[in-house]
Amino acid sequence: MTDVDAASRELSKELFDIGAIRFGSFTLKDGRESPFYLDLRILVSHPTALARVGRALSRRAADLNFDRIAGIPYAGLPIAVAMSLVSERPMVYPRKEAKEYGTRKAVEGKFAKGEVALVVDDVITSGGAKLEAIAALREVGLRVEDVLVVVDRTAPGANAIEQAGFRLHSVLRVEVLLHALKQDQLIAEADCERSLTFLSSQA
Repeated sequence: MTDVDAASRELSKELFDIGAIRFGSFTLKDGRESPFYLDLRILVSHPTALARVGRALSRRAADLNFDRIAGIPYAGLPIAVAMSLVSERPMVYPRKEAKEYGTRKAVEGKFAKGEVALVVDDVITSGGAKLEAIAALREVGLRVEDVLVVVDRTAPGANAIEQAGFRLHSVLRVEVLLHALKQDQLIAEADCERSLTFLSSQA
């Protein structure tokens, strides 16, 4: 049985209570059918849970070297703001598309070339969005060493980040989240086992 610490259990329960993880049958972007679905975008409607996530991210980043938090639009922005408020660390964010008017900025916020940006997002699956954001940040002179997410889905994205030369960190691995919910009898054992089997098939 996976050992789950108290902080992970509390956060897992809060994510479950607000509906950030659901069980059933869900079609993923790549066409596969998943027995569970993570939707951390819902955090914007739950300020208490959002604040808890901000604190958890701040604790996880305590030993990392960075000057700015860089949230990834769209799901990563509110959690990056929550982390910024807790840690009192300044934030920037790469735009989805550069503005074609006004300042035409590709990255919003104040920064200096050579500063280190910590990339923050909700979950990691393929890693593609993270690498696109990193490219935009580096284009304007920011350095990136680490990527921090709330939940690591234990998908190919982790390998993609590391193979590109960056370090991946997470508050929760999805296996820990599932075991925490099962231990607290919030989900059926069958749902947990189906989800773990699906995850192992991705390895």
